[in-house]
Amino acid sequence: MNLSELKSLLHDHADRHFRIQLPDGKSVPVSFHVTEVGRLEKTFIDCGGKLRDKTTCQLQIWVGDDYDHRIETGKMAAILDKAASILPDGSVPVEIEYEDRVISQYTIADHTLSDDAVILKLENKHTECLAPELCGLPSFRLPGIGGKTPCCGPGGC
Repeated sequence: MNLSELKSLLHDHADRHFRIQLPDGKSVPVSFHVTEVGRLEKTFIDCGGKLRDKTTCQLQIWVGDDYDHRIETGKMAAILDKAASILPDGSVPVEIEYEDRVISQYTIADHTLSDDAVILKLENKHTECLAPELCGLPSFRLPGIGGKTPCCGPGGC
């Protein structure tokens, strides 16, 4: 989901609760805080030698000891509106950073609406080969992984 899609969803349902569902079906505790809205810029060389740039909007969420805390969609929309000056435009993908034993980053796969909440459904991020034709790899998906086959393995590219 990109930033403009998320903002539209939140503004369209500003009177509902804001909830997050992890890939395993468990929910992030409803008392979570959004501690950061950031623009992450990554410049890298892929395994085929190509220079690439990637920009994302990352929301860091954290669960503290204040169990009565709740965030509504209208407040989340306002938080994103405040961050507009640091985000390049609405086309950037949104990722969620959350710590549950380890810090993990997730993409937003989908959303559902309940009677009283907007629920973001997260999915795990995966690595993938960005130059399979140069690495001599077929372009297919591994069952249960979600990404393409890895480019570099024990035998190299």
